[in-house]
Amino acid sequence: MIRINNVSMKFNLGVEKDNSLKQMFIKILSFWKRKKKKKDYFWALKDVSLDIKKGEVVGIVGTNGAGKSTLLKVVSGVYKPTEGSVEVNGKISPMIELGAGFDGELTARENIYLNGAILGYSKEFIDERFEDIVEFSELRDFLDVPVKNFSSGMTAKLAFSISTIVDPEILIVDEILSVGDIKFQEKSKHKMMSMIEGGTTVLYVSHSLESIEKLCTKVIWLDHGKVKMIGDSEKVCGAYYKEIMGREKKRGKKE
Repeated sequence: MIRINNVSMKFNLGVEKDNSLKQMFIKILSFWKRKKKKKDYFWALKDVSLDIKKGEVVGIVGTNGAGKSTLLKVVSGVYKPTEGSVEVNGKISPMIELGAGFDGELTARENIYLNGAILGYSKEFIDERFEDIVEFSELRDFLDVPVKNFSSGMTAKLAFSISTIVDPEILIVDEILSVGDIKFQEKSKHKMMSMIEGGTTVLYVSHSLESIEKLCTKVIWLDHGKVKMIGDSEKVCGAYYKEIMGREKKRGKKE
């Protein structure tokens, strides 16, 4: 279903360039003195390989900056990997940065059609499912309000409702089960569970080890862009938790 082959992703750090005569002179002196140049890039992913079969629910764990979201964006096609390749067989529904495709000046009603078009849905299809989207989002009273006036939770509700009006073959999820209020979070979990039970292949990122263990059949642990461990969800989550707690104890002793 998904094959990730030795994928690496490099990002520039955006170091500001200075082409003044003074800076050029400094560079020349630095060259002759053989000073080491500071790197202006970093590898968010390095040699990541993973095979995901149809119907599998795969979790991704790791600390902030480990490369989790970057990997999801590479699989979704948002990023083209610097090295390696990704093979995807099936229609993807990416739930990454919910609401990123909205126009704040447009109303919720208008954004339903705009975001639906971005996801590849026809106007006729949106017309047919419009009531389902509104009902699930719980935003009927705000349909004609510009999205720029929405809270982040309301925006996420609307985006989630649009993204899940069809059951995709592959679902890419990045921390979306924590959006909205408690009631909506439960609705989101039930919706995701129904997709899983229906055979949808899922790639899921979360800092909640409890939800990872509950939902996932396999887990990949990323550490500084590299795969540290792949295997059974309970085993990998247990090892990850143990290491993170160990790091915290060491920090506590130093302080």
